[in-house]
Amino acid sequence: MMEQPTNNQQISSYIIHSQEEEIKRISQELHEGVGQNLYSILTGLQFVQSSTKQQHLKNYLHEMTELLEKNIQEIRLLSVELHPPTLTTLGLLPAIKSYIKLYTSTFGILVDLNSTGEERQLPERHRIAVFRVCQEALTNIAKYADTSEVKIDFYWGEYELNMCICDFGQGFKAEETDNTLGISAMKERMHLTGGTCDISSTIGEGTTIEISLPY
Repeated sequence: MMEQPTNNQQISSYIIHSQEEEIKRISQELHEGVGQNLYSILTGLQFVQSSTKQQHLKNYLHEMTELLEKNIQEIRLLSVELHPPTLTTLGLLPAIKSYIKLYTSTFGILVDLNSTGEERQLPERHRIAVFRVCQEALTNIAKYADTSEVKIDFYWGEYELNMCICDFGQGFKAEETDNTLGISAMKERMHLTGGTCDISSTIGEGTTIEISLPY
């Protein structure tokens, strides 16, 4: 049985861990359950379409298969956005690259990702924390920054990982947004892994998010 949390930090960690486990379960169910079932229906419709000689029925089945293919693709994208399978199987950088590809195709914002040093295999909860900070930052940039360019730098040092996200957008007054839910969540996630998250912003020059995470 899971040990009961005894202080606020343990409670926060317990809640975030529980949420991540539920998100992971939903993502897998979408990908392996709903997605696979729809794919089976799609192949059945394609078989009927190729077998029938009635043109009006063939045309109708063609429209249905196109609609089904679109829904399968949307479910796959949603599954990746919730919890990329590569985050568990391949590591942090492949997962972020996968997410950036989806992000750029969705919002049209180019992300220049650079990594210096040898990537370390982080514990899963640390990988999830850094990934969620990137995800939250990129989502905020798409919503508020009014920019088409983002730069993300990873520095894999001997004792810690440092990451910097710069958006070159319109910026904001940081003192007025310190307590917003998204920013608080990013700082709390890094705090619970023993790391830090610092956010600075200048009107007209953009926003910078810096994290450090000891190994």
